[in-house]
Amino acid sequence: MAGITRRDVLKTAGSAIAALPAVRAMGGAPVLALRQTAPAPNPHGKLGLGGAPTGFGARSRANAAATPPVDFIDWCHSIGLGGAEVRLPPTDPAEIAKLRARLESYQMRVTFDFPLPKSDAEIPQFDTLVKAARDVGATGIRAALTQRRYEQFDSFAAFKENFEMNKALVARAEPTLRKYRVPLMLENHKGWRSAEQAAWLKALGSEYVGVLFDFGNNVALCEDPAQTLDTLLPYIKSCHIKDMSVKPYEDGFLLAEVPLGDGFLDLKAMVARIRQKDPTIGFNLEMISREPLKIPIFTEKYWVTYDDSYSPFPARDLAKTFKFVNRNPPRKPMPTTAGMSAADQLKQEDENNRLSIEWARKNLEM
Repeated sequence: MAGITRRDVLKTAGSAIAALPAVRAMGGAPVLALRQTAPAPNPHGKLGLGGAPTGFGARSRANAAATPPVDFIDWCHSIGLGGAEVRLPPTDPAEIAKLRARLESYQMRVTFDFPLPKSDAEIPQFDTLVKAARDVGATGIRAALTQRRYEQFDSFAAFKENFEMNKALVARAEPTLRKYRVPLMLENHKGWRSAEQAAWLKALGSEYVGVLFDFGNNVALCEDPAQTLDTLLPYIKSCHIKDMSVKPYEDGFLLAEVPLGDGFLDLKAMVARIRQKDPTIGFNLEMISREPLKIPIFTEKYWVTYDDSYSPFPARDLAKTFKFVNRNPPRKPMPTTAGMSAADQLKQEDENNRLSIEWARKNLEM
């Protein structure tokens, strides 16, 4: 049987993410065949739900192994999504024009994700990429500048040095962003508490630097999601939408993405508040199918990056965390990938995303 072609993908149903039996791509790598039916219409176009590649990791690997490879933008369009995040924009004028035309024909938005300039010597290349992003018509550039704070750093000094480095990184990029009027969207990526991030953005004072709001990440930093939203709302320019499940374990609590509607987040209220602030903001699904994350709040290392004079951590936030962890047991078993084959991981991921897309269309008008 021949490998999956781009034309095949564009015939795939929006509700048919679940795969049929595996076929083999060039080199023998198993790739799942897709149903050959017409895509479900998405009446919301660019305002509809989009796709964040971190939530489609297994699918992206399978698509990359197909012959020819399946482009992520094409894949998102094939399942009826209205947006996609990808890495680099093309810089050749002809390719820029082709991508812009494709996005316009799909009625899709796109966000790029490429490195910020670490030195003045890197600014010309950054300039080229930002200009290309503008010419494609991108909604902005996503940046996740941190890892998980409680894992990345062993001391407050190390955290502070990294935070100041990130501030300098963004300050170096800002004139180019302003030049082309392309926003940089800094994800709350388990590295900064919302008050820290908001204070930084207020001090920076640039309309071209804001937030890519992740609905669940700051739970790992003992923040109530409504609190995180309240603090970051003035700066939000795009979103990673997800639902979360929590459960106690010996060193703290487990945190896992679950299909939309299966977790404890009040997604309808959160989406309504964001849309009230800006009806044009895009929401990209990030339903990551993986092992639950361990949030070790009962260990010393978890707390070493906090200093009352620089990054205070109110005791009431910890109390609230205990409360919602204990009062929100998982509605369903947390997703796990332990011991699963690549094919089974792909099947689980496709199903979790299918359920999330259907829930968003029914309950969030996406």
